[in-house]
This record gives sequence, C-alpha cells and structure tokens, in this order.
Amino acid sequence: MARVKKPLHGGNIYGAARELKCDTGEIIDFSASINPLGPSPYVWKAIASSRHLLGHYPDPDCWVLRLALAALWRIDPGQIVVGNGSTELIDALPRALKIQRLLVVQPTFSEYASAMKRAGGSTTTLYAHRRDHYAIPIDRIRQVLETGRRDGKSIDGIILCHPNSPTGQACTVEDLVQLAMIAHRRGRWLILDESFTDYCPDRSILGRVELRSHVIVLRSMTKFHALPGLRVGYAVAAPATAGRLQRQLPPWSVSAMGQVAAVAALKDEAHARRSLKYMSVERERFRMKLAALPGCTVMPTYANYCLVELPRGQAARDITERLRGRGVLIRDCSSVPGANSRSVRLAVRTRIENDRLIRELSPLLLNHGS
Repeated sequence: MARVKKPLHGGNIYGAARELKCDTGEIIDFSASINPLGPSPYVWKAIASSRHLLGHYPDPDCWVLRLALAALWRIDPGQIVVGNGSTELIDALPRALKIQRLLVVQPTFSEYASAMKRAGGSTTTLYAHRRDHYAIPIDRIRQVLETGRRDGKSIDGIILCHPNSPTGQACTVEDLVQLAMIAHRRGRWLILDESFTDYCPDRSILGRVELRSHVIVLRSMTKFHALPGLRVGYAVAAPATAGRLQRQLPPWSVSAMGQVAAVAALKDEAHARRSLKYMSVERERFRMKLAALPGCTVMPTYANYCLVELPRGQAARDITERLRGRGVLIRDCSSVPGANSRSVRLAVRTRIENDRLIRELSPLLLNHGS
C-alpha cells in the first residue's frame, strides 16, 4: 500500500497510531505545540453542563464568545470574527480582502502560502537569516510596507507570524505599532498571526493600540488554551474589515462545544497564570538540556516550542522517522523554506515527557553513522 504523504505541519497522532499499530494514547506528540497543562478545569465543567446544546445548531453569531472576547480586549464585539480555528480565518482572508500578492517572512507557517494559492493569488518572500537566529527582519519589513514592492513586484500586504512558527522569534510592540501605522497610511494590509502570543503577552499589540483600517490580528484558542480538537480561533479588526471577513465564512463553522469551551477557558485566569509560570521555567530547562546535546544548536524562543538544529551530518527527516518508530513525534522543518535540512521544532511538554525525548534523542545522535 502506498504511504500517504504526511502534512507539513504536525499533530497527526492518528496516522502515527495506525502506522505503529498502537493506541493514540501511546503517542507522545512534540510536533504540535499545545499547553502541556491541558485545558482549564472550567472547560470540562462547562462542556458537561452544556450537553443539551448537542441537540441544536451552534449559535452562528458566536455571540456569547464574542462578548467575552470584547470584554477581555476592551473592544466592540463588531470587531471580532470567530472561526473554526485560526486556519479557517487564514484561508478566508485573501478572498475577503482581495489580496493578490502577500509578503511572507520565511521560515514560517505553510498555510499562509497555501491559502493564497487556493484563492488564486501568490506570495513573495522575505527571508530571516540563520546568522541572526532567524530574528524577524523588522527594518526590511518596514521598507517593503513603505514601498509596496518586493523583488520588483507590488504587494498588497504582509502576514507576520508573531511569535513566528517554527523559529519562536518575536519583535517588540513598538515595532508592531510602527508597522501598523505604515499599513494604515499606505493602505496595505498588515496581518499579525498571534496564535502563540499568549506565551509572551507583553509583545501583543491587542489591547495596546486601536486597530485601524488595514490591520488584522489573528488569535487561536488551540495552543495556550489547549483546545485543538474543538477548533476555535478569532480575528480582531476594524468593524468594516471584520464584516468582510465574516461574509466569507460558512454558517455554523464553530461548534457549540467549541464556543462553550472557549468562554470557559477565558474565565480561568488562575490556569492562565499557572501555564505562563510553568512554561517560563520548563522551557528554559528543556532548552538547556537540548543545547547540551553534542552539536545541537537551540534558537531563542518566545513561544512554547524550540527550533533546534541537529548536528552536522544529521538529517531532520531521518531523526524524525526514527523517533516516530518509538512513538515520539517531532516536527521535521527541513522542507520549510529558509530552514535547513537539520532543523526540527520541538514542543515544550511535561517535564517527564521532555526528559524522555532527551533520552530517546541522545543515542540517535551519538550512534548516527556507526
């Protein structure tokens, strides 16, 4: 039987379990960066008390959730569009905004280019440099936004993953505010994907400046709130822009349980504080252990994952497959434009799971080629 090509991004524990002939619970998934503390306890209670909603269509307006988000960010509910994960919103944006050519900063999330291709548009690329640890090239981005041209071609806007996946890099709020001002003044779109910014809240533009025309911020309930199976994401924009985006979405795309769970998760501030504290400590411990592996280079990160370059002579594809055979999934980034053949992304999981990854990975690196 021909093997189905795996998707570029991670999180497919089902395919791995079928391949390994095991239960999904036996798979440890470092390929998807989800809060290792899991969802808030409030979520489970809210779902249990809302079982009666399964007999009804979901609220197509996501009204209660939008009210909760509006209160959180101190904005009007008319500025918020809720989607079936932020990926649905990424898919709809080129059509909603009539974007024909979008600038992306590589290496980054593959869905930006895929969404443009599905909409009949294209992307042009600006590369972050390995020598700078893939720091976001804010000066070059600013210049492209000002001129509206890249490689002799005009652009309609830019999408910036912040913190970036898979590199984990982020820039300052001041830099983002400057980009937003240029986008507004020049009439070019600035789309900020803040799916991982819950892990560095002091670097989010939300709640700090008014989002004027041509600026859109995407958020996800998947990563920090640990709700990947329920698919909830949202966009924040000026009301007219939000309306254009909303009209591109199908009805009832966000499930009733997804809406209920998201509202409950937003209410649990204590769980959010625990999650941030845990990540700040465990991420650094994990980074140090990874950096201690002979020949490995670990990039700086503001998110809940680490981009790691394996030792010279190692191939990310090979190490990924060998770990997969042991029930440990990691994200092979060798095919991401701008990364190299030794690049992998590793989620920060529980202390026990992180230590297991180190134990599994270390002998593979030492014994390679022997």
